[in-house]
Amino acid sequence: MNALLVSTYDLGRQPFGLASPAAWLEREGMTVRCLDLAVEPLDEAAVRAADLIAFYLPMHTASRLAGRVIPRVRALNPVAHLCGYGLYAPMNEAWLRGLGVRSVLGGEFEAGLAALARGLSVVQAGRDLGRLGGTPALVSHARLDFLPPRRDGLPALERYARLRIQGEERVVGATEASRGCKHLCRHCPIPPVYGGRFRIVQREVVLEDIRRQVRAGALHITFGDPDFFNGVGHALPIVEALHREHPDLTYDVTIKIEHLLHHHARLATLRDTGCAFVTSAVESVDDAVLARLAKGHTRADFVAVAGHMRSIGLVLHPTFVAFTPWITLEGYRDLLRTLVALDLTDHVSPIQLAIRLLIPRGSLLMELDDVRSLIEPFDADALVHRWRHPDPRVDALQAVLERMVAEATGRGESRREIFARAWAVAGLPARRVPHERAAAGAAERRPPVPYLTEPWYC
Repeated sequence: MNALLVSTYDLGRQPFGLASPAAWLEREGMTVRCLDLAVEPLDEAAVRAADLIAFYLPMHTASRLAGRVIPRVRALNPVAHLCGYGLYAPMNEAWLRGLGVRSVLGGEFEAGLAALARGLSVVQAGRDLGRLGGTPALVSHARLDFLPPRRDGLPALERYARLRIQGEERVVGATEASRGCKHLCRHCPIPPVYGGRFRIVQREVVLEDIRRQVRAGALHITFGDPDFFNGVGHALPIVEALHREHPDLTYDVTIKIEHLLHHHARLATLRDTGCAFVTSAVESVDDAVLARLAKGHTRADFVAVAGHMRSIGLVLHPTFVAFTPWITLEGYRDLLRTLVALDLTDHVSPIQLAIRLLIPRGSLLMELDDVRSLIEPFDADALVHRWRHPDPRVDALQAVLERMVAEATGRGESRREIFARAWAVAGLPARRVPHERAAAGAAERRPPVPYLTEPWYC
């Protein structure tokens, strides 16, 4: 039997969500082909030959892109069993089934895909009546014994995002040491699926996955964990072992402000084992907005973490949901002024200056009365509940910034140049005050901030 695993977008990195289940399906005796449509065209011959075609849906953009591909795949192979799996699959079950998807898997999906493959094998062997029909959505929180991901057949690492660091570009690999999250941030798509749980990938599986990518040319590894410090006792031994085995390899991780603050004494271990930067979803510098999002940190916490990380020489990449129903024009200007005051303008990907809150189906934001009163009915084309800001000027500013950032990024403008444009668009005065001049001088004396060349985050 033939299985085709399809990814449409995974943040500019070789998808763990294809490589991991490929190993499980191969163990079931299936011939597996992986297809990453972010960097390669649809292989129509592979589509026609497949008995099982499974679409990996880890995020909003990937899901919308898959919605354009699935009808074409059905036309090419109307008898294949279609499956949607990943974080956004159970959240969009009704939409997927409307496209002809028969099976929907969320959470720890590898075992579910393997079981689906076994069921299809029984059907194909003639020991059941007809082909396997649709199955109920399965969201699994099982603790799995993972297999080393099978990356053979995926596009080469050189075709994905690079790390820009110290005047050079490095080939980037990616892996996961854990999935899910302990926390229940209201705007995040993880809590509706995992409900405060997280699951680890066994240490030796992670290290073997990294070894294979290093042999394939990786000089840097992105850990795709939603929060690397959900299990700090699992995470730190991994990077310590990684550094012993590959002392020149760099890596990056994502960690909550709350964890960076609580585990501040352990951050030097990241610095000393090759961590190039830490991404953290700050989201806002307004305590009232942070409370609505249930982020678990305050503006003061962010300021403290930024100061501590600079003092120990560990780079922070803050990310933001800059535009929410509760932001004001002055609140947006305050965000920009705060980034200047903290000397972080070079640390923020320009798209972060324009991101608008997404409210997908099943979002925990629906717990809030003011959100329920604000949103429109679910838009099956956009896969979100649309909303309008009470102040039309805020929506207008977001639209202008989003267009400006896209155009300036396309022209190759620097982060500093794009930030200056955002500063002007937001109506802030062109003349800098003393602390801004001092921050600019400090930034000019530092080495360039390392970052990945993929600018999108959702």
